[in-house]
Amino acid sequence: MTRTDIARRVYNHTWKLDPIVRSLLDTDFYKLLMLQMIWGMYPKVDATFSLINRKTTVRLADEIDEQELRAQLDHARTLRFSKKEMIWLGGNTFYGRKQIFSPEFLAWLEGFQLPEYELRKKDGQFELEFPGPWMYTTMWEIPALAIINELRSRAAMKSFAPFALDVLYARAKAKMWDKTERLKKLPDIRISDFGTRRRHSFLWQRWCVEALKEGIGEAFTGTSNVKLAMDTDLEALGTNAHELPMVLAALTDSEEELRRSPYHVLQDWQRYYGGNLLIVLPDAFGTASFLRDAPDWVADWTGFRPDSAPPIEGGERIMAWWRQKGKDPRTKLLIFSDGLEVESIIETYRHFEGKVRMSFGWGTNLTNDFEGCAPIPTDGLNAISLVCKVTSADGRPAVKLSDNPAKATGDPREIDRYLRVFGDKERVRQAVKV
Repeated sequence: MTRTDIARRVYNHTWKLDPIVRSLLDTDFYKLLMLQMIWGMYPKVDATFSLINRKTTVRLADEIDEQELRAQLDHARTLRFSKKEMIWLGGNTFYGRKQIFSPEFLAWLEGFQLPEYELRKKDGQFELEFPGPWMYTTMWEIPALAIINELRSRAAMKSFAPFALDVLYARAKAKMWDKTERLKKLPDIRISDFGTRRRHSFLWQRWCVEALKEGIGEAFTGTSNVKLAMDTDLEALGTNAHELPMVLAALTDSEEELRRSPYHVLQDWQRYYGGNLLIVLPDAFGTASFLRDAPDWVADWTGFRPDSAPPIEGGERIMAWWRQKGKDPRTKLLIFSDGLEVESIIETYRHFEGKVRMSFGWGTNLTNDFEGCAPIPTDGLNAISLVCKVTSADGRPAVKLSDNPAKATGDPREIDRYLRVFGDKERVRQAVKV
């Protein structure tokens, strides 16, 4: 296989527009799974997604040229699913299931176009919003984040000469390969790539995916990036995200409906998917409250993805709940995916080894770890915590509480209302790096 010389490619970037997103499949698989459910059950719901920079000391609008950002966003709006991509989606097997996407949904998807956006600059930050029908705006989250992160990387490297770029990528490759060798020593480790949203670049994500595929072999279970899964013959992985409970909670009309809404989401999901796709994401409004009120049937699901609690604490809490429900954790699955680094993967693996099935979705610290690699000092290559969250549904404010209050989003008054309903138990503030 001929590998792209990333350093040379970056240096030779002289054409008018080098598109960052070149395919609508350059997104996370869970987006397509959720999209089919939204299209089928909530086609008339509007949802606005908004860019949120959690690291406000980084002034994105000072680092990234607004016109370049508009050009990349506008280019993404020109994309359509290709015939080859539609054939692959319709004929491939995902999670052991053929035709996971219905013919009716695929027929609609064939004409899909990303909707319009709203972009402003304020106090050194971009105010980027995607208002409109939920079944369209949901698909902006991943490409918007990928575009902004790669534009930031490009801006940081703009002054690098060819040898400086060579050194940068040589160091980053060595750093990545060292992690691969450490992980390879863990028997039965299961790792997948979850790094699309905050990657350094598409080319770098592809390099990392191919390196893991070669470096740890069958222990590398696949990638959340649908295009990379198709191009590299890997499994496309992913289930669901916080936007589902956030939107359905925003649409409720009473506190009791709000309290029950997280389980309403799971019932909707189960109508479309089963088996290994029955993964619970419990922390949208706090894991403690979710487990406290969860119906018994939730314990029959395949597993949980504890997202914002410390992995060992969160995993132990869920295992205790399974035991309380009469389930053997060794038959269940925990998927860890929040801000993982090689050290936290190793520590978590060793703690839970033999106690539960587990896998690791490795994100930003896989596809955007350039700290200490630049031969020319710059902070622009350090990853930041940048998200694109649903902020309203049918004009009602949407809220995420999270197990980590530092990751909460929403209007402060609505956050207070949600805390009255769900409680604040076991939510612990932690610094958010990525």
